[in-house]
Amino acid sequence: MEASAGAFSSVLLLAFGALVIAVLGAAQRLGLLSRLVHTVDTASIQHGGESVAAVLRAHGVRFLFTLVGGHISPLLVACEKLGIRVVDTRHEVTAVFAADAVARLTGTLGVAAVTAGPGLTNTVTAVKNAQIAQSPVLLLGGAAGTLLQNRGALQAIDQMSLFRPLCKFCASVQRVRDIVPTLRAAAAAAQSGTPGPVFVELPIDVLYPYFIVRKEVVPAMPPKGLMGRVVSWYLENHLANLFAGAWEPQPEGPLPLDIPQASAQQVQRCVEILSRAKRPLILLGSQALLPPIPADKLRAAVETLGVPCFLGGMARGLLGRNHPLHIRQNRSAALKKADVVLLAGIICDFRLSYGRVLSRSSKIIIVNRNRKDMLINSDIFWKPQEAVQGDVGSFMVKLVEGLEGQTWASDWAEELREADRQKEQTFREKALMPAAQHLNPVRVLQLVEETLPDNSILVVDGGDFVGTAAHLVQPRGPLRWLDPGAFGTLGVGAGFALGAKLCRPDAEVWCLFGDGAFGYSLIEFDTFVRHKIPVMALIGNDAGWTQISREQVPCLGSNVACGLAYTEGRRCEDTGRRRHLQAKERG
Repeated sequence: MEASAGAFSSVLLLAFGALVIAVLGAAQRLGLLSRLVHTVDTASIQHGGESVAAVLRAHGVRFLFTLVGGHISPLLVACEKLGIRVVDTRHEVTAVFAADAVARLTGTLGVAAVTAGPGLTNTVTAVKNAQIAQSPVLLLGGAAGTLLQNRGALQAIDQMSLFRPLCKFCASVQRVRDIVPTLRAAAAAAQSGTPGPVFVELPIDVLYPYFIVRKEVVPAMPPKGLMGRVVSWYLENHLANLFAGAWEPQPEGPLPLDIPQASAQQVQRCVEILSRAKRPLILLGSQALLPPIPADKLRAAVETLGVPCFLGGMARGLLGRNHPLHIRQNRSAALKKADVVLLAGIICDFRLSYGRVLSRSSKIIIVNRNRKDMLINSDIFWKPQEAVQGDVGSFMVKLVEGLEGQTWASDWAEELREADRQKEQTFREKALMPAAQHLNPVRVLQLVEETLPDNSILVVDGGDFVGTAAHLVQPRGPLRWLDPGAFGTLGVGAGFALGAKLCRPDAEVWCLFGDGAFGYSLIEFDTFVRHKIPVMALIGNDAGWTQISREQVPCLGSNVACGLAYTEGRRCEDTGRRRHLQAKERG
């Protein structure tokens, strides 16, 4: 009997414990426990948009790119009040491209804000481009109210699932007091490790002030009946949780960044490999220009090292124009001849024929912040002698310190420069060839090269015309060349030009467009005019998608979908006028 009583007591104790846990869990989910710590200021007219703007200002953000929507209006107004310039574009994708340009040129966070649903889906291409180009972009997206998620609200979709594969960090803010810590974490994630885009979803009810949200959430007339009172209590409780502790002081400034560094042992092994080289070669990519090493310090390191180098991505222009160490042509041939190759922020993707362009007899050193990218295709076409995970610019500075006083025979660099001269002579000969109609594009680009001022920034957007420009037109300094990167995206031109001119107002921004690519940017010339942002556009108009046509026609025997047209504005206007008159004549 006593044993049965003891067992019964144990069951009661377990049941009571389970009940307590369930009650506490329900209280936690309903926010009842947090309300013991945080109070609700029902009289405040502050709103969540002000918290967003405060964090952006504390992070040194100067520009916010957007296409307006009701979901995000509070944060746009708050940014304007705090002196952050709000630049509205005609398409959301342009806003993200502009933020990407700011991130690349300043080494800081680029920020875009767009409205919910289609506003966000319009940014997908630009966000993916930023991911592949490793640009620290913060995308702020509006969303339906927290109570209306998955209930068929206007423009409401599962935005988080859409952006998780594209971004390093994704978060949906569910309470006003969470805005500040979430944005700080997002900004740090965007710039730490391998930089990349991040996404923060801001439901409409965390951005607007309490009195407006209350009016939308809580019925004006108290409902009748038990169920009505339960629903009313639930809505009141949800509103209180939403704004509990909303305006408590919080730190708004940047969190420490996590930037990987090469170990001293790795640097020393690379020093030893390079010290024995006879024909060393460096390929520098965009990662070399990332903070914390400034461009001028990186340039000094490369010049001190004295090794011939090819420059790609944002590293273009690092050595200025016509530097003796900068080799521009015949990269594949040079790589085959080199005995040591340093891939500094360059990976073995399609641009290096997946590593097949590297000689099996060469010793390969590769340094990159991202280990997965660094080793891509290394199990098939190439093998690194040393694979160093760390910041590229910092590694280069340490490498120079270890090789102090090292020199290499000048005949190797002269051999590479002679190959450059021969290739450039070929271009000069092509420039002299008469065009059957219109202009010779090679000659046009040579004239661009001769005309560009020293303070110019080049934005390139296109296929055939831009591919030729990459051989002929030299950026005048570091961080003065903007192309889409490895994703090969068309349509970056207007957004990149917008961001570039705002960052460097004293620079001349030259956009080199293909005629196909220019179609994506045409509407944004309205943006340039409205915001008084002067840029120059040069369009290589061959009335077609010629880069595609050049292979499609001989391979498949058809030019279908490759043809555009030489269209003159006056002719279109006259045709429209004639049609209008003909319609009038017909009565």
